[in-house]
Amino acid sequence: MFKGRHFDRSVILLCVRWYLAYNLSLRNLEEMMAERGVSVDHATVHRWVTRYSPELLERFNLRKRSVSRRWHVDETYIKVRGQWMYLYRAVDSNGDTVEFWFSARRDLTAAKRFLRKALKRHGRPERIVIDGSQTNREAILNCDTTDRLRDTSRRKLKPIRIRQSQYLSNRIEQDHRAIKRRIRRCSGSKQWTALASSSVASR
Repeated sequence: MFKGRHFDRSVILLCVRWYLAYNLSLRNLEEMMAERGVSVDHATVHRWVTRYSPELLERFNLRKRSVSRRWHVDETYIKVRGQWMYLYRAVDSNGDTVEFWFSARRDLTAAKRFLRKALKRHGRPERIVIDGSQTNREAILNCDTTDRLRDTSRRKLKPIRIRQSQYLSNRIEQDHRAIKRRIRRCSGSKQWTALASSSVASR
């Protein structure tokens, strides 16, 4: 993975982790590494983040712990590479990312596509917490019904419980704010993939 690189892999991993996990600029990292006796240009750090964050995310997802069966679902409006998009995200009761989905529209179709992706990857949760969105509620009910009808295991699947509460959805809203604080530093979709998916470096 790091074959042929001038710098030791520990330096590369440290810079990528700090950039993704904390609200640091590339020049901040250049200065911090210089204080530790490592001379690395901020442009080099940017190339490392672009090159390695998608691969690190893929390896991380293979080893990450299973998500819990209680999810918090919400969407937020962000700008990615100059284009405004809706970011749908779900986190579990431990704060770990369940799934994410980018959409140009905020509607029932987008919500259903996002939920189908999450259910396919992680299975059925016991409960999903949402805010007052009736669109998300309808999407959950629709996907839940479809999933139970398609089940051939002869198990009696319980319906997914839906909790609508602005207070209980604070967990994912705080998570969205953390992502938005880093939005100005993200100049490409590869960095966004790592940030939006699971805040890899911070777990």
